Amino acid sequence: MTASRKLVLYALALAVVLGISMAIGWAAEPTGLANAEPEQAEHGGAMGGEMVPGLAAADAGYRLLADTDTIPANELTSYRFRIAGEDGVMTEFDVEHTKPMHLIVVRRDFAGFQHLHPDMDEGGTWHTELALAEPGTYRVFADFVIDGDKQTLATDLFVAGDFQPQALPLPDLLADAGDDYTVEISGEAAAGQESTLDFVVRHHGNIVDDIPEYLGARGHLVALRDGDLAYLHVHADEQRLSFEAEFPTPGAYRLFMQFRHNGEVRTAAFTVNAKEDTQ
Repeated sequence: MTASRKLVLYALALAVVLGISMAIGWAAEPTGLANAEPEQAEHGGAMGGEMVPGLAAADAGYRLLADTDTIPANELTSYRFRIAGEDGVMTEFDVEHTKPMHLIVVRRDFAGFQHLHPDMDEGGTWHTELALAEPGTYRVFADFVIDGDKQTLATDLFVAGDFQPQALPLPDLLADAGDDYTVEISGEAAAGQESTLDFVVRHHGNIVDDIPEYLGARGHLVALRDGDLAYLHVHADEQRLSFEAEFPTPGAYRLFMQFRHNGEVRTAAFTVNAKEDTQ
């Protein structure tokens, strides 16, 4: 065999090997966020062209940096974190509803909901005492405003131990808020448009009208989407426990409505199904 013929055959064999390697690479390449544009992977994902809050630790040039992602069960722990911007750790925050930072902590099966208000030191580190009674994976939401722009960043927090997940409760119009307080919900949850949800508080069966402000509003409502815990936080009407909320997609949501009465903050939890607008 001539030298030139050997070179031709070698080139053909090399081309075959390269073709097989490229085919294997295409088949093995992961899909989803790994193939997304850098900005899409950085954000939590889009619904209808708009970013849904609470799905990512980084968004809009800000990043949530926690000192730890693990704490022990049923032990009071100092949870510390920072909000980093393009030029470093942020130290200037707007006050929204009497606080510069709202920290929501809830297990991924919606158990153990907490609404906390950390303190910040001069260097921009936020800290709060946190106790999580049960093992599992929790979601931590940092809800804040900088220069008039509202942001929600989130990260996971792990509590080691025997995790016993709870099923999503079925929708119910009535919720127990403890100490013979009950809360009733009314209104339809519709996806992709503003929905009006009204709540009535009763104590010992009697309607409670004298509900004072709590953090600058008569009530606070946090809604979390089942599955990925996409986040909504809205506040009540000035005169009554009525909320305007926009659910981004159809499906099940867990609602946590908080109010204060007789000096104590109470939480009523509901499951609602946001229906798709058919009009």
